[in-house]
Amino acid sequence: MAALLIILGILALLIIIFIAIYNSFIVRRNRIDNSFSQIDVQLKRRSELIPKLLEVVKGYAKYERGLFKEITEARTAMLKASSIKEKASADANLSKGIKTLFAVAESYPNLKANQNFLALQEEISATENKIAYARQFYNDTVMEYNTMAERFPSSIIASTFSFKKREFFKAEESAKRDVKVSVPE
Repeated sequence: MAALLIILGILALLIIIFIAIYNSFIVRRNRIDNSFSQIDVQLKRRSELIPKLLEVVKGYAKYERGLFKEITEARTAMLKASSIKEKASADANLSKGIKTLFAVAESYPNLKANQNFLALQEEISATENKIAYARQFYNDTVMEYNTMAERFPSSIIASTFSFKKREFFKAEESAKRDVKVSVPE
């Protein structure tokens, strides 16, 4: 009788551990989905600000048509992106364009003094900070999830229930380089 109770106790303990690990995977997976949604919200917010910024800048920087086109195309790619990789690539291109636009704006004193431009620049900068924080939180959450999926004994549950590793939100190589700006004389 005592052996049966010990066996039932061990079995109950294993079931509790299994449930705890499984639920932990569910929590982490949902946290990853939520954090990706937060990145998406901030990327869309920034995309909504881009047309307003371009409109303000167009009146001052008439020679920057190529840059406007590049930013508009990057914004369109951002809005169409669906996967993490596509969003990361589009985000890198859009960020590069915005940095270039702000650098070019330095050459136009009247634009730098424009209140609409300054307000939009500040709002976009704040949104960029929120995007950076959201990306960091997402990647931290993915790291926790992936580590759990690889560690024993949770790796057994991960493989049994198809908890697959998730992809990090990585910057494209082009986003890691300095922005080069040429300003018309």
